Amino acid sequence: MVDYRSLQAELRALAREKNAIIIAHNYQRPEVQDAADFTGDSLELSRTAAGTGAGIILFCGVHFMAETAHILSPGKKVLIAEERAGCPMAEMITAEDVRTLKAAHPGALVVAYVNTSAAVKAETDICCTSANAATVVANIPADREVIFIPDRNLALYVEKKTGRRLIKWEGFCPTHEYITAADILRTSEEHPGAVVLAHPECLPEVQDMADSLESTSGMIRYASASPAREFIIATEMGLNHRLQKENPGKHFYSPTKKAICPNMKMTTLPKAIQTLREERYEIRLPEEVRIKALAAVEAMVRYT
Repeated sequence: MVDYRSLQAELRALAREKNAIIIAHNYQRPEVQDAADFTGDSLELSRTAAGTGAGIILFCGVHFMAETAHILSPGKKVLIAEERAGCPMAEMITAEDVRTLKAAHPGALVVAYVNTSAAVKAETDICCTSANAATVVANIPADREVIFIPDRNLALYVEKKTGRRLIKWEGFCPTHEYITAADILRTSEEHPGAVVLAHPECLPEVQDMADSLESTSGMIRYASASPAREFIIATEMGLNHRLQKENPGKHFYSPTKKAICPNMKMTTLPKAIQTLREERYEIRLPEEVRIKALAAVEAMVRYT
């Protein structure tokens, strides 16, 4: 086992020196999560950071997440710890794609999952999270068409929950699509009685096998409140570290070792330290894009 304590202490000391806050997504490497001031999902982290007095936000996550932090905190310097860390699903749709969709469906309302670039958010009417996507869509007037981007699996979940037909974009999270129904069946046989928690980015057949469909934050709350002692966690494997840390008497199993996001794992403690020391990889957006994207995020707030 590698001892990361000296690197973690160095990063924290540097953050204090620079009046910076370190935030890390639930899918980050365990040692990075343990060095952070806050861990959570992307929107939760951006909101938390916005409410602090820190002048610098060091975001240990992927690019669209750091953009969201900048959207909500334009007066702070937002740094992404690893500039190459992108999101394949977010990169499956562009602002031009959204404009084309809107031209083909005039009058439709565009709902964008937060797992999108700022440029895409700026072309949409309202954002959503995996936790509130169904609520957002359910509150749209029934006579309005809804374009839902970019995740087809989340869109199918929303259709089942709301009974609405959506105009879907064929985006997806490769990491979540590695998790199959056969994986859930095998792991359930290995751990009979274990509660199955699945992320709505999973394939529909995996969603159907879950005891509960939850965002990463929802999984954390569920596991804490549940009397169950064993859980099968159908999402990126990084979440298991936080689940185990906060629930030491319980057991958490990943249905497959393939459920690892290579982009999330790009961030390391040495890279985070160097980024903060040099204040490199600052996120900057055109103000017009930031303001439009902010309007889409703020439109969602009443549903969270």
